Amino acid sequence: MSDFVPKPYKKDPITIRIDFEKLERIDKLAYKYNLSRSEFINQCIDYALDHIPDLTKQADEE
Repeated sequence: MSDFVPKPYKKDPITIRIDFEKLERIDKLAYKYNLSRSEFINQCIDYALDHIPDLTKQADEE
């Protein structure tokens, strides 16, 4: 495991709408992992973006 190196992150405030049940799940998981809601959502987005299929690459190959 690599060492933790604190560094500043530029983050922009945004507004999103999330259904209540999903927000409850997010809050429970964020609490479980001792993260803020914002940090948990950011990590989920990072994971999704890193693992989503590259549709532009697929279109080029077809």
